[in-house]
Amino acid sequence: MSGGVACALKVLELAPLGPAVRDAACYSLRLEAPPWKEWTPGQFIMARPRAWGHDMLWARPFCISRLSPRDLGIFFQARGRGTARMAGLKPGDPVDVWGPLGNGFALEPDRPTLIIAGGAGIAPFVGYALNHPKPRNLWMDFGHRLPLESYPFADIAEKIAAESHFERSAADRERFVERVQGRVAEFAKNDGLILACGPSPMLRLVQEYSAKYGALAQLSLETRMGCGVGACLGCVCKTGDAWPEPEHARSWVQTCTKGPVFQADQIELPE
Repeated sequence: MSGGVACALKVLELAPLGPAVRDAACYSLRLEAPPWKEWTPGQFIMARPRAWGHDMLWARPFCISRLSPRDLGIFFQARGRGTARMAGLKPGDPVDVWGPLGNGFALEPDRPTLIIAGGAGIAPFVGYALNHPKPRNLWMDFGHRLPLESYPFADIAEKIAAESHFERSAADRERFVERVQGRVAEFAKNDGLILACGPSPMLRLVQEYSAKYGALAQLSLETRMGCGVGACLGCVCKTGDAWPEPEHARSWVQTCTKGPVFQADQIELPE
C-alpha cells in the first residue's frame, strides 16, 4: 500500500459545529487542496501542524470528508491533546499532510447501500454521499450523543435518505440497537451492502447482525495510529478465519495499510 503524498497545506478555515458539550466540541477544517486528486471515501490523511514543533511528535489521523479543486475538508471531534491543539488552528497556519492513505469503502452504484454511522464516524460518509452516482440507492442511520448540529448530518441529508437517532438514555440506545438489527436484516434480504463507521460497540453489532442475516458488510475501524504507513505497528487488529490470505488468518495486520475499511467477516473486533 502506498504511503501517500506528503505536502504542506495552509488552513483556509476552522469552524466549530454546534455547542461544546462535555469538552467534546466538533469542528469542520478546510485546508488548501492537496496535489493529489484521486481518493476513495473511507481513506484518511495524517496531519501535523508545524506549530507543534517538538511538543507532539506524532501526527494525527483524520478521515477525508471532502475533496475539491479548491480545498480538502476534514471533520473532527476535539477529545484528546492533539485534536484539542488542532482546534486552535488559524487561517494561514501550515499543516504537514500525507495521504490519501488506506483503503476506502466499496462503491456499487446499483446496489442498495445502508450506511450506519455513530458519532464522529459520520466523517467518511459526507464524501461518499456527495460523490455517489446514484444517491437514491443510499440510506443512512446515524446514532449520536451530541446535538445533531455538531455533525455534518445536514450535508448528507440533502443528498440521501437519512435518519438521526439521538442517544440520551439507555432506552434510546436500545431503540438504536433494534433499529440497526432491523435495517441490516432488511438490506440482507435485498442483497444490499452495509457500510459502518463509529465506536467499537456499534461496529460489533453490525458485524454480529451482518453475519446472522448473511449481509455483505464493511467496517471502518477508528484505531489509534502513529505513522499511518504501517511502520510503527501501533494500530494492529486481528484477522479472522475468513481473511483472504490463509497464512495470515488469526494473525495481526496494520489497520492503516490493510484497512481502515475491512470486510466485516475478515476481522475480529476487541471486546
